[in-house]
Order: sequence, then structure tokens, then C-alpha cells
Amino acid sequence: MDLITERPRILIVDDEPANLKVMREVLGNQYRLSFAKSGDAALALVEKEPPKLILLDIMMPNMSGFEVCQLLKQNPATEHIPVIFVTALADESDEFKGFEIGAVDYITKPISPAIVRARVKTHLSLVQAEQLKLAHVDLVHRLGCAAEYKDTDTGEHIVRMSKYSKILALAYGMTEQHAELLKQAAPMHDIGKIGIPDAILLKPGKLTAEEFEHMKQHAKIGAKILANSSSPLLQLAYILAMEHHEKWDGSGYPNGLKGEEISIEGRIVAIADVFDALTSKRPYKQAWSVDEAISHMREQAGKHFDPQLIALFEGQLDAVLAVHSAYQG
Repeated sequence: MDLITERPRILIVDDEPANLKVMREVLGNQYRLSFAKSGDAALALVEKEPPKLILLDIMMPNMSGFEVCQLLKQNPATEHIPVIFVTALADESDEFKGFEIGAVDYITKPISPAIVRARVKTHLSLVQAEQLKLAHVDLVHRLGCAAEYKDTDTGEHIVRMSKYSKILALAYGMTEQHAELLKQAAPMHDIGKIGIPDAILLKPGKLTAEEFEHMKQHAKIGAKILANSSSPLLQLAYILAMEHHEKWDGSGYPNGLKGEEISIEGRIVAIADVFDALTSKRPYKQAWSVDEAISHMREQAGKHFDPQLIALFEGQLDAVLAVHSAYQG
């Protein structure tokens, strides 16, 4: 492996050759560097090979650094690239404008080599951390799909129910951050199904009492798979795997939890999961209409479901149905 090509690539944009030379001396031993002397040239280089980070001058002819940054942030393909302004402009309003249009940092000229190296290292570390987080979430989703394919031949169920979960969580009053975490963890709720024989999981008719007892084990199997993780995402996924079949009146499984003994996340996912299961075709049933599903869930409020959450779910039905329509396998 060529170690040089493994170094992160940084694009440095400045219309003054002397400034580009200084940056080469400061960063050239640690990173792969590309250089542009204008905004147009910078955008062309970004399109050809997106860098990990851009160091961008503001005062340039024809197109300012502010304009370059705005164009980058308006493009979904480049909006994620961190931009650090490096400029002689020292007015606080200029700095504020830079952050407002999407820059992550602001370095004033004349530069301090130590500060440039430190800021670049910090922001590249943040990029790597974000990439690892995205990979983590993607892996959780794909593992959820792996379990779901055994049951429905489509991964759309977990997409829909995870989005329903976030909609309901926000309606309940959860923060955006926690509601998003719930959406990310929800795909793992049925991971334990990988431990259930296909003869039971795919049986077209009603399960016998013995078969149903076997089926119920998927909650504990899933929890066992997810147990003892240090990841907040997998810790929540563990709770969902264990609790998504618990019922408000205590008649659920595997632990017979009742009322608020069930976590709010578990209560939310139970509603999202059942609504999508009812309105989807399965090996053992045809899809119910939305009206039929809502009527049944309203009747089960206070029995299977938290009645407060059922009322909130009905209040968010337009958003739920938009997801239901958009994600059909």
C-alpha cells in the first residue's frame, strides 16, 4: 500500500502564489495537497476528486471564498466537505458570515503554522468520527434488514417503522437527537428472528401453541445478541429487542412488563411495529387497510398500547401515511 496516497487530501484555495507556498511548507509533509488560485478552479478540482478538507481564502477576484463556500454547501455531493476560511479579514462580522454560510473554522492571516496544523488535524478527526458513526448506523440498518428478509422478503418494513418511531417520538416531546437515535436503533428490534426456524417464521397459517412459544424467543435472542455493548445506539437497540412485544396491560412477553415499566422507547416502537405489520402483507395474512389498522389499535389502547401514545400517533397520521406511501417494497 502506498502510504502517501493514504494521506487525507486537502484543497488549498488562494489567489496569491506566496500563500500557497507557505501552506505547502506547513502541511505538505503530512497530507496530500491540491492547489487552486481561483474559485472556479477550486470547484472544478472538487468535482474531479472531492477532498477531505478545504482551506479557502475569502478575498479573491471574480468569485469570493464566501461564494465558493455557498456553492459547495448547496450541492448535496459536496455539502459535507469541511471548509476552513483562511483570510486577512479580521472583522467579527466577516467571521460570523463565514460560519453562517457553513464554514467550520476561521484562521486569520498571517497564519501561525502550529495553529493551522492543529485546526486541520482537529477537523479531519471530526470527519473520521462522523464517517465511523455513519458506518455504525448503516451496519445496524443492514443487520436489521438481514433479519427482516427472512420474514417479509423486503427491508422496507424496518425503514417505515423506524420512521414512524421517530415521528411519534417527536410528537411525544423527545429531542431531535434522541428521536433520531431511536430511529437508528429501531431496525434491530427483530434481529432475534435470525434464530427462529423458517418453518415457524414463514408458516402461512396460525402457529400452534408450541410454535408460538418458540417464536416468542426471538425477543430474548435479539437481546442476547445486542447485550453488553458500550454503544448508546446498541444499548437502545437491546431495549427495543427485549421490549417491543411487551403490552401496556402486562400480558406481553418476554417479561410481562406493565404500563410505564416498559420504556417509552419500547412503547413507541411497539406501536410503529404493529401498525406497519397490520398494513403490510405477510406470509400468514393480507394487508389491512389503514382505517382497519387504526380502528384495531384504538381498541387496543390501554390493553396492548399506551393510550396516550395511540392518541399522539393518530394526531400524526398524515406524516405516517406519507412515509407509508413513500416506502413500499
